[in-house]
Amino acid sequence: MSINYLAFFMGLLGSLHCVAMCGPLLLALPSSGKSHSQVIINRIIYQIGRILTYSALGMLIGFISIGAEYKGWQQGLSIVTGGFLLTVGLFTFFSRHSNYAKLIKLQQKLFAPLFKKIGYWLYKPGGNFIAGILNGFLPCGMVYIALATALNTGTTLGGGRFMMLFGLGTLPLMLLTGISGNYIKKIIPFKLSSWLPTLFLIMGVWFILRGSNLDIPYLSPVIYPEGMIDCN
Repeated sequence: MSINYLAFFMGLLGSLHCVAMCGPLLLALPSSGKSHSQVIINRIIYQIGRILTYSALGMLIGFISIGAEYKGWQQGLSIVTGGFLLTVGLFTFFSRHSNYAKLIKLQQKLFAPLFKKIGYWLYKPGGNFIAGILNGFLPCGMVYIALATALNTGTTLGGGRFMMLFGLGTLPLMLLTGISGNYIKKIIPFKLSSWLPTLFLIMGVWFILRGSNLDIPYLSPVIYPEGMIDCN
């Protein structure tokens, strides 16, 4: 599977988690006093803003990965990224529920100003696009995993493309939820949030293997230092 397919299907499957976490925000999008077509257009504009933020973050991550590849740090960066994801996954698995709840509350407190800004722009004429852009900065485990994966692209445009495809993968379900409201939750079980720690662990192990130069095709390919010639 190419990295572009991986990006899209990561977003498509991850949107189950995104809807579970961001469902209340999606349902809060204003719709009263507007025709059905206007509501749909506003929802689409909102999602475009969110995907553009993902793309911009991906370009930034891709730019960072260029420097890492040029300086020969790609292998170490992959291992550090894997270690970070493993730490997050293990913390979520083994921390007490009360501690995890405290972490969530702290996160909500830190991002409270951003939530307020999103609410402010949602009720401004033409503010759906700006609100969508701001939504892209909200904390999300799936977005963190996607950004970590984008570190492997090695180019600015590659990182941006990866995150754009990830965002497009989340679009169908996010848009459907924004339009249909609570009805979609009655027919689709949004339980992926409980699987997110497992996904962190799997991706963490994958990144560590990828940076370990074990010469295993696809799983742990050899990363040659800058300027080194493969004579095999």
